[in-house]
Amino acid sequence: MAEAVAAELAAAQAAEAAVKAAEVARLAAEKAAKAALEAKKKAASKKLAEKQVEVKASQETGEEDTEVETPKKEKISVVEEAEAKEAPKKVETPPPPPPEVPAQIDLSRFRRESLSDLYDEVERLPVRIPNRVTRAQLVFTILSCYATHGTRIEGEGILEFTGGNYAMIRDESRSFRASPDDLYVPVQMLQEYNLREGQRLKVAIRAPKHRDKFLSVLEILEIDGAALVDYSQPTHFDSLTSLFPEERFVLEGADDGAGLATRVVDLVAPLGKGQRGLIVAPPRGGKTILLKQIAKSIQLNSPETELVILLLDERPEEVTDFEEMVGQNVFASTFDEPSKRHAEVANLVLERSRRLVEQGKDVVILLDSLTRLARGYNNASRGGPIGSGGVSPKAITETRKFFGAARNIEEGGSLTILATCLIETESRMDDVIFEELKGTGNMEVRLDRELAEQRIYPAIHIPQSGTRNDDRLYHSDELPRVQEIRRHLASLPIGEAIDTLLRNLARTKTNTELLLQGMR
Repeated sequence: MAEAVAAELAAAQAAEAAVKAAEVARLAAEKAAKAALEAKKKAASKKLAEKQVEVKASQETGEEDTEVETPKKEKISVVEEAEAKEAPKKVETPPPPPPEVPAQIDLSRFRRESLSDLYDEVERLPVRIPNRVTRAQLVFTILSCYATHGTRIEGEGILEFTGGNYAMIRDESRSFRASPDDLYVPVQMLQEYNLREGQRLKVAIRAPKHRDKFLSVLEILEIDGAALVDYSQPTHFDSLTSLFPEERFVLEGADDGAGLATRVVDLVAPLGKGQRGLIVAPPRGGKTILLKQIAKSIQLNSPETELVILLLDERPEEVTDFEEMVGQNVFASTFDEPSKRHAEVANLVLERSRRLVEQGKDVVILLDSLTRLARGYNNASRGGPIGSGGVSPKAITETRKFFGAARNIEEGGSLTILATCLIETESRMDDVIFEELKGTGNMEVRLDRELAEQRIYPAIHIPQSGTRNDDRLYHSDELPRVQEIRRHLASLPIGEAIDTLLRNLARTKTNTELLLQGMR
């Protein structure tokens, strides 16, 4: 027993001695490594001192030395080499993969998408957006990213000259309102293809460069719906031959009671293709309602006609009502927008209509109102003389230019403008505008305040309404019957005259039936 205990004790002592010996060996190895490192540092310091002495000696003797920093680099490299053996290696993170982008997209798709869909699109792209950003800025950011990664982007819109050495392609769904996602067209491209303001262009878009604020046009694909290789420039609008209106827009056709108003206009003041017409009305006289029904009748009876609604200084709810009724081609500048904006949208609508007429199309512009257009030109003009009522002669000239563009074209096509004009507003300016413009039209529908106050609709003053050269618009069998009805109505008081006409229209389905049966 004693021998076993002694053996275990001896084994424990031997193990302890072995551990102590290993510890001593480890300490000796660390001491040797530190000594070697110190020796290397001393050697590097000694070498640095020798180099500095050599540099100082060379400077004293006038020698040039371009490698003064070399010893410092060697010292750093020696120390770093000793420490790099103990430092762990850094693992480099690979760059993120490029986003998946489509081969081709259309600009109009993003303009139609909701704001939430645009934000979802941004989240999967490597782009940063500020906290407050508009819808158009989101579209610009998304398209810029796509174009940078090689996506082919196509877009279309209406060309507008800005007055500088470039032009912009505007979106007609926003009434040509300036926006960050509009397309920039350089002056070289305008001159190369002899582009005109108001043309519809389909283009390919390039990615914006470093300081570009807009997406730029890379290539023109189509002009007014024709491929670039097949497009031929039509005769300019100002070079076309003007004629009297010779073909009538048939305004009857609606079966409801509201269709009676347009049937009255057909009998009293027919609207021809190329007509320059005025609806002269006091406030709350029913001019806007009459304009809506005329628009509805033109859509129903002449679907091939390009119908354009232009609303200036109008209430937003009226704009929405027109958009729901017409469906498209409603361009508006509401009363909360500046006067300069009224003039800009009116000019671009006119230029677009002129381009359509050059292609041989029949275009109708329904304007509400010509008075507000003249006010817009007047407020937008800077300097110059001021005429009667505070109206600038330049504003009257610009308004005449717009209204005077209506004409029938011998080579084909026509531009018809039917505009409302305000009277009896107790404003001297409105009276001056009407007096200056009333002689330029060749068709007039006069609405009467007394009839409107009696809730008679349409409140048309029959004796004061009519169309110049209306014999060109009626059939030879229609004209004597229409003249007979008008003579009969002119002999009655204005209230009784419109009541009699409405009563006879209500008992017949068409104006032809009324002309055959006569008045009762």
